[in-house]
Amino acid sequence: MFADRTMTRHEAGSFDVFALNDNELEADLPTLPELLYLRRGLAQAGGKLPLFDLDGQAVAAAIVRRCLDRGWAEPWFSNPLKPDWLVCKLTNVGRRLATP
Repeated sequence: MFADRTMTRHEAGSFDVFALNDNELEADLPTLPELLYLRRGLAQAGGKLPLFDLDGQAVAAAIVRRCLDRGWAEPWFSNPLKPDWLVCKLTNVGRRLATP
């Protein structure tokens, strides 16, 4: 009986070694504005991401940059009329992430 108690304590003690810390995953997940931005590309040809939000305002450059930095979006082409606009499309990773 003493051996069983020791074994039980050992198993319970080793369990917390494998516990998941989901705080580390938060850095890899998109924020709500990023997710909404990425999801709008799902319905567009070639996964083109929008330049403007649903209210007609320009999408925040910070949102676009974060999506580019994390590999969820990639530059598609340069706009010769508006070189400061970043025309992007979804990557495969971004598409999987945005798919509900």
